[in-house]
Parts: sequence; C-alpha cells; structure tokens
Amino acid sequence: MSTARPRIAIVDYDMGNRRSVEKALEHVGAAASITRDPAELQAADALVLPGVGAFPRGMRNLRHYGLDAVLRERASAGTPLLGICLGMQLLFDSSTELGELTPGLGLISGEVRALEAGSLRVPHIGWNEVTLVRDSQLTALLPASGAPFYHVHSYAAHPSLEQDVLGTTEYGERFATIVARGSVYGTQFHPEKSSRDGLTLLTSFVRLVQAGDPAQAYA
Repeated sequence: MSTARPRIAIVDYDMGNRRSVEKALEHVGAAASITRDPAELQAADALVLPGVGAFPRGMRNLRHYGLDAVLRERASAGTPLLGICLGMQLLFDSSTELGELTPGLGLISGEVRALEAGSLRVPHIGWNEVTLVRDSQLTALLPASGAPFYHVHSYAAHPSLEQDVLGTTEYGERFATIVARGSVYGTQFHPEKSSRDGLTLLTSFVRLVQAGDPAQAYA
C-alpha cells in the first residue's frame, strides 16, 4: 500500500457541504481539493460527490458543468467514487423527487423515492443506528454491531440488487444507507458530521484509495 496522501477531488456542482467534507478528508490523511475542473477530476486518485438539496437540481447542475460524463467515465475506469447524502442518491438510475422522474447517473441500479416515514416527521434529521448487512472495505473498521450516523433527508434509495446494500437503518421504513457497486460507494448519512464513526468510515475510504486495489487495503 502506498503511504502517499491520496489526491481526492470533491466535486463542486454548487450543492452543499463541500468544505466540511474537505476538512474531514484532510483530517484522515487525504490531500483533498474542491473542484469542477475536468482535468483535476481526471487526475485525482478518487472522487467524492457530496450534496444537499433536490435530486432534479443536482442532476441539472452536474449536466450544466459537464460533470455527469466525467463521473461516469471515471467510475467505469474503476476510480473510487464516494457519494454522500444527495450525492449517493445521484448515483442511482432515477428519482421521483418533486413529482417528476429524473434520470440519475445510473452507476447503481435502483430508484430514489420519498421516505415512507409514517407518522414520523419528514425530513428525517438526526442520529440513526446503522446495521451492517454485508462486508466491505468501506466499513471494515466499523464495529460489527453497527454504529450511529447523522442523517438529513426526505428521500431514500431503493437498490435493485440486494448485494449492493452494505448497511441499512430504519425511520418509518428500513432503507439502504450504505451502498456499493464495484468501486462506487454511497452513504445516505453525512460521515463528515458523524463524529468518530464517520471519520472511521472516511479513513477506510482513504485506505482503499491508497491501496489501489481495494482487496489490498487491509493486507
């Protein structure tokens, strides 16, 4: 495993929590930068797609800056990509947010739908215990029994394939809150706002980027 600080580019598409993600990644050993420059995104060792807001606007902004094509190209080349909150939702095929069917990046099969919270208040804001349902290098350093993470959202992703779900939590309904397909990862919660366990998850992401081959991240 390389000991060099991996270059992780945080995708800037005018949607949310970029600075806090940058600080968290720097804290756990990455050389992080916020950019929408295609050349910088192509040169980075890994990408992080953060975001707060509505799915249709998120996809509109990505297309406006030409970032949707860059993200698909880098993901298809096996570059590690981590989507956070709205960023995770954008990884999926589509969303029904704002009453319209909006195509997403299509990197993970499935749809994003309104959270079925029953009598609970929406948006879902707060700490929820996440249950780990499948082993992954992204979650390798977390307690096997799970951990609490900070969520802020009104919509939830529904992956088409069960094997793409790494962790779930419950708020009215049980939903996927950690997902992965190949080198593409996503968390519905905000690891950068989730204290020790959030930094632990980001540490795992940095390690798998350093390793080049995720299977060697903890060898």
